[in-house]
Amino acid sequence: MRILSLAFLSAVTAFAPLTRTSFRSTISLEMGKSQDELKKEVGYKAVDDYVKSGMVVGLGTGSTAYFAVERVGQLLKSGELKDIVCIPTSVRTKEQAESLDIPLVTLDTHSNLDVSIDGADEVDPDLNLVKGGGGALLREKMVEIMSEKFIVIVDESKLTDGLGPGFPVPVEITPFCHEHTMRQVAGLASCEGCKPVLRMGSSSSNVNDGDEIAVTDNGNYIVDLHFDTPIKDARKMAEDVKNVCGVVDHGLFCDMSTVVIIAGSDGVSVKKPKA
Repeated sequence: MRILSLAFLSAVTAFAPLTRTSFRSTISLEMGKSQDELKKEVGYKAVDDYVKSGMVVGLGTGSTAYFAVERVGQLLKSGELKDIVCIPTSVRTKEQAESLDIPLVTLDTHSNLDVSIDGADEVDPDLNLVKGGGGALLREKMVEIMSEKFIVIVDESKLTDGLGPGFPVPVEITPFCHEHTMRQVAGLASCEGCKPVLRMGSSSSNVNDGDEIAVTDNGNYIVDLHFDTPIKDARKMAEDVKNVCGVVDHGLFCDMSTVVIIAGSDGVSVKKPKA
């Protein structure tokens, strides 16, 4: 009977218009969800809960943020959202937004944002993040640090007790004397134990998929810092790496999260920073 009920519900919802209300009503059906379905769930919920008409909105980059951008486009098309403008954090997010007729601006004209929505590669118990696996860390940080609210959307696989071992920390550096800059970063006491690896091939993946040095949207290189043990002090490391001459920015996003929306096998949960 349960299988029949789920099959019937799927058949009905497949042809029903996806309004904010109807999307929320499906949120409890977690059994058997794929990772992409979980990403879609949190992406849509973030937009439904935090984006209102008249806002300036930051659009993140990556496989989870993709669904938030998709949801913004849907709600604009249906008329449920009006008079919003958005700032994309990468060329590929810009292209997606343009394909959905989402009005776009830049920080040059809109320095203050109401909300930004983006994914993360790792989230620790203090809601500090590792971001930049997709290579857009500089633009993401520039936009998200200027947002009144920064909504982080992840599936439960991104939660960790300590940043570092589960996902390398990307650092965007200038091409000029990049090997020197890599040595300077690796030699920092707060980066003890890291193995710096220059990203090759596509800048949107930290997996080596080419013979040429990866180049970001900003014309820079990325070095990924691999750790075998958790970073001892992420805030100290963030400060030290940023101060290295030749570093543009890094993928440690500390003390920036307003909330983290997490999709998992038991449903969707929301975490806020500790008071």
